[in-house]
Amino acid sequence: MFNYLRKRFTSRIRERSRRRARLVSKDGRCNIEFGNVEQSRFVFLIDIWTTILDLKWRYKMTIFISAFLGSWFLFGLLWYVVAYIHKDLPEFNPSINHTPCVENINGLTSAFLFSLETQVTIGYGFRCVTEQCATAIFLLIFQSILGVIINSFMCGAILAKISRSKNRAKTITFSKNAVISKRGGKLCLLIRVANLRKSLLIGSHIYGKLLKTTITPEGETIILDQVNIEFVVDAGNENLFFISPLTIYHIIDKNSPFFHMAAETILQQDFELVVFLDGTVEATSATCQVRTSYIPEEVLWGYRFAPIVSKTKEGKYRVDFQNFSKTVAVETPHCAFCLYNEKEAKAKEKKGYDNPGFVLSEVSETSDTKM
Repeated sequence: MFNYLRKRFTSRIRERSRRRARLVSKDGRCNIEFGNVEQSRFVFLIDIWTTILDLKWRYKMTIFISAFLGSWFLFGLLWYVVAYIHKDLPEFNPSINHTPCVENINGLTSAFLFSLETQVTIGYGFRCVTEQCATAIFLLIFQSILGVIINSFMCGAILAKISRSKNRAKTITFSKNAVISKRGGKLCLLIRVANLRKSLLIGSHIYGKLLKTTITPEGETIILDQVNIEFVVDAGNENLFFISPLTIYHIIDKNSPFFHMAAETILQQDFELVVFLDGTVEATSATCQVRTSYIPEEVLWGYRFAPIVSKTKEGKYRVDFQNFSKTVAVETPHCAFCLYNEKEAKAKEKKGYDNPGFVLSEVSETSDTKM
C-alpha cells in the first residue's frame, strides 16, 4: 500500500513538473519570462502604440480615464491662473467696466468646468473667452489641438484593442489530444482543428514545431531546439477550405522525428509539439495566428478520432462537437520502424532475387554404348 501511494505521488509530481515546463499552453499563451535585460524599460515607450495595445483592459481603462481627467484638471488650473493673473476673480472686486479673459470664471471649480466644456466641445454658451487676453486665446487653441490628439489616440487604441485578430483566434479550437494511427497505409500523427464561426479564414496555412532538448556532437546542450513538422490534409497544407472541422496529419516516415518512437517509449520522451495555424480574417483582412501544444501524455498511440460530420434528412451537413475530441482505439503498429519493415518484407516476397552464392557448373555426359 505504501509503495503504491509513493508511486502515485511520484507520478503526480512528474506530471505537474512537465506541465510547468510547457512552453506554449493549450490556449496559445507562451510560458516564458525575460531576465537581466540590459536595455532600459524606456525602450517600450518608444513604441508606445504597441505597448498600449498589449496592456490588459484594466490598465488600459485606467490610462484612458486618467488621460482625460488629468488633462481637464491641468487646463482647469491654467485657466484659473489666467483669471488670477488678470484679476478676474471675485476676490479682486473687479470694476463694472472690467472685461475678463474668460466670462463667468469665479473659482477653481468653474475653471475646471470651462476646461471640460472646451476640450470636449460642449459649448454651453455661459462661459466664453473674450478678445481681451492673447494668453487666453493661445491657451484655448492649444487645449483644442491637444484634446483632439488625446481623443484620437485613446479612442483608436480602444478600437484597435477590440478589433484585434487575437480575439478571432479564440474561435479556432484544436483537439485536446493528438492521436497516432494508420491513414492511407501510412503511420500518421493526427490532430483535429475546427472553426467555430461560419466566416472563413482566407489563405490558411498550418505547420508545427517539435521542441526538445538536444546535445550537439560538440557537447553543447540546446534547450528548446526546434524541428520542423510538416502537417497536411488531403488537399495540402495551404489555402485550407476551413468551413468544417479538419483532421490534419503528419506522416511518420524515416525523416520524421517520431520515426524512432514506439507506443511503449513515447511517454518516456521529453518533447513538446507546437502547432500553428495562420490565416487572414475574412471580415477585417487582419492576419491571425492560432497555436496550441501537445506533450507526450497528450499523444495517444493506437487511436483515431470519432466521426463528427453527418448529413441530415433535410440535406444539411451537421457537425457534432460532442465528438470533437473523442477518440476510438484501432489496431496500429507499435512503431513506424516495424511498419516499414513489414512493407519491405511483403515487397520482397513479390519479387525474385538472385542468389550470389549459387554457381552453375556444366556436366558433360558421355554415352558408353557397347555393340
